[in-house]
Amino acid sequence: MSENTNNILSLSSFPRPIIHIDCDAFFTSVEQALHPELKGKPVVTGKERGIVACASYEAKALGVKRPMRLWEAKKLLPQLICLPSDYETYSLYSKRMFSIIREFTPDVEEYSIDEAFADLSGLRRIYRTGYPEIAFKIKQKIEAELGLTVSVGLSASKILAKIGSKHQKPNGFTVIRASELHQFLPQVALDRVCGFGPNTVALLMKKGVRNVWDYVSRPELWAKQLLGKIGVELWHELRGDSVYPIVMQEKTDYDSISKTKTFTPPSSDKDFVRAQLIRNMESAFIKLRRYRLRAKWICIFLRNQEFKSWGTEAQLDRSTSSIFEAAPLVNQLFAQVFRDNVAYRLTGIVLSKIEPDQATQYSLFDDIPRIQSLRSIDRVIDEVNELYGKHKLHLGTSLWLGQHKQHISARGDLPERKMDLMKGETVRQRLGIPVWDVKV
Repeated sequence: MSENTNNILSLSSFPRPIIHIDCDAFFTSVEQALHPELKGKPVVTGKERGIVACASYEAKALGVKRPMRLWEAKKLLPQLICLPSDYETYSLYSKRMFSIIREFTPDVEEYSIDEAFADLSGLRRIYRTGYPEIAFKIKQKIEAELGLTVSVGLSASKILAKIGSKHQKPNGFTVIRASELHQFLPQVALDRVCGFGPNTVALLMKKGVRNVWDYVSRPELWAKQLLGKIGVELWHELRGDSVYPIVMQEKTDYDSISKTKTFTPPSSDKDFVRAQLIRNMESAFIKLRRYRLRAKWICIFLRNQEFKSWGTEAQLDRSTSSIFEAAPLVNQLFAQVFRDNVAYRLTGIVLSKIEPDQATQYSLFDDIPRIQSLRSIDRVIDEVNELYGKHKLHLGTSLWLGQHKQHISARGDLPERKMDLMKGETVRQRLGIPVWDVKV
């Protein structure tokens, strides 16, 4: 890495042309695309949870923000339209967006459900035009085919491209040429950099760094001594020297896995709340096994109507991917946290100390036949659920979820796609299309 602080500008506008595509208010934009009558109106999703999960820009302009409680948002804005979240449809739109981007370039990173990075290197010869024009073609095609507006940033690195996509939201298009960084970066506040948290920003401000240009103007050694490896990587990215690659592979390694579930109305029924937590555990371990991982540390937490949370954590005797080995500990933790006469609205579980599920070194006191039998049962559960739908086979504790009819009926705030089913579909198994009620 170069220590030359004077050579900060690149002779090339895009040593490596990277775009960041970010959907604008994704969940509500999908709802407005499916229901044109909602366009231009203040819309929020999250009705099934009682909080604002996503707010349209029309709602944001009138003061509605996430994660406000819905009753607070309705009090502030009586004409607010509240919809249940339709995550299945949002996922389908997301996949279609990534598919459109891949029509232009195979080098696409699915950064989140509504964000993508892509490398446009070499495409000028194919499209016989410049990189800004190619990026704009991608933006136009997404908007034309999906009915969604997206904000796009084009620059020489992932960090700069992400700054660009945020620069003129919504429906923005920002090109940051490496040769023009000395003009653009003085306008960029430190907190606009993905990687600079509040504490880092406070530290930089104390060191006399007022904006991103101030940061990249300092020597590399200074950045390393102050912020370490991440500081050097960001220093290079912000100077237009690409460090972070486009990651095209699906993520298969995790530092932690978490699953939460909000239910309405809140409940003080111990069996029901425990059943919700056990369902969280089953979902977390399904994901764990999908990526051939195992965990040793478990944290559980409960949240009441006032959004106050209680939790505790503990370590298993050894790393495992089996719900049968983890369930006794989860029940013990639940007993420590649960309080009678408290109405809970959310349960959650976090698995950590995760490692690859490879060859196991058993201890002298391990019951090896039992451990191997439990692993066989887990494989059967996964195979059945793969064929017939998630949680078709589950622990008996989860049966309480079906016995509390008041909670089922209260969840009448289901998305339209789950209520208006085609013949042969169920709430858990449906065709992979967001809209099927087409009039010809």
